[in-house]
Amino acid sequence: MDSIWPWVGFNLFVIVLLALDLGLLHRDDKPITVRHALLLSVGYIALALIFAGGVFVFMGDAAGYQFVTGYLIEKSLSVDNIFVFVLIFTHFAVPPQYQYRVLFWGILGALVLRATLIITGAAVIEAFHWVIYLFGAFLIFTGIKMLVAVSEEPDVENNRVVGFMRRHFRVTEAFEGSRFFVLRDGVRYMTPLFVVLVLVELTDVVFALDSIPAIFAITTDPFLVYTSNVFAILGLRALYFALAGIIHRFHYLKYGLSLVLVIVGLKMILNAWFDAKIIPTEVALLITALLIGGSIAFSMWKTRGLPPELAAKESGRWWVPGSPPKKRPERSETKE
Repeated sequence: MDSIWPWVGFNLFVIVLLALDLGLLHRDDKPITVRHALLLSVGYIALALIFAGGVFVFMGDAAGYQFVTGYLIEKSLSVDNIFVFVLIFTHFAVPPQYQYRVLFWGILGALVLRATLIITGAAVIEAFHWVIYLFGAFLIFTGIKMLVAVSEEPDVENNRVVGFMRRHFRVTEAFEGSRFFVLRDGVRYMTPLFVVLVLVELTDVVFALDSIPAIFAITTDPFLVYTSNVFAILGLRALYFALAGIIHRFHYLKYGLSLVLVIVGLKMILNAWFDAKIIPTEVALLITALLIGGSIAFSMWKTRGLPPELAAKESGRWWVPGSPPKKRPERSETKE
């Protein structure tokens, strides 16, 4: 899209949404109820679908399918973030009323980061077409790596990032309300809430390295890549509070997401190599929907009747930035 006005209009719309979110809907630190989170999630999805309708009308069917496919992939991959957020908030015992503040500022940073990566990625692809093959190979590698590491459990207790911050900066022992920094005797201290925010930001950096190449496999139009990313991120906070209580039942979603990355990576390489739509966007959309929907349905079926603590233990096997995998205890043989 050559005109700058759609970019200006869309970003103004995002600013209004964020101002409304922070200024009117969440002025205080009250915990978000599941009902409220579900309504917000539905609202953000509805806005994305309305926008998709506008893309179909003003940019054509091809662009419309590209936006919808990109949005579905980004929305599905954002569930990855939710798994990690649950692990981080649980480990640091972040009170529910402060979690929304962390996610708001974390996602605000994510919007800036992703905009920068998208603009840079689009410019690199336009200048060096062969980078598409690198992106495709990276997606395939990432998908396979996710499948191989699916049973690993992160050792958040020995997180390298947290250890570095505690060694090199002043960090209070306990939370100081919803504040990220406090002054004590004229000396500024970080709070554990800021440490959590850093981990949330790093999580998005890591997942952005997967999700942005994934959507470039669908379209190289920067406007479509950017808007689908933004809509997925804007609804992430609400989606977290809507799913946090049942996310432990989505264990097999990891397999679905891994296969989606492999397939979009193959699509990127094959379509670029043959300079043709070997795997059309509509087919990629259908496969993505089937894999994500199927893995969620299978997860819910497999975990039916399973005690929450056991299901949570299984879903806890997810990667957290800076956390090495937990070492499995060695079996000791008992002598009679």
